[in-house]
Amino acid sequence: MRSRYSAYVLGLQDYLLQSWHPATRPAAIEPTPPELRWLGLDVRGERPLDADHATVEFVARSKLGGRAHRLHETSLFERVDGRWLYVRPLDPS
Repeated sequence: MRSRYSAYVLGLQDYLLQSWHPATRPAAIEPTPPELRWLGLDVRGERPLDADHATVEFVARSKLGGRAHRLHETSLFERVDGRWLYVRPLDPS
């Protein structure tokens, strides 16, 4: 999760696509607006589900157009060929 956050901060769309599971990967990622400022990432916890699946809960903070934003998500990751890939957000419970 930390590497994906860093990729968002640095605008590394290729890395984001490579670290996204092929079953859920979009064809392209919109470029980050130049005025978007990433303010921080707080990983709240990780939970292994089995040897090849885990969840990560995080809060990412940003600012755009003078307004602060928070993305609070629990994401599903799957290990494929030794690499952890982002699959999708989990539905809030």
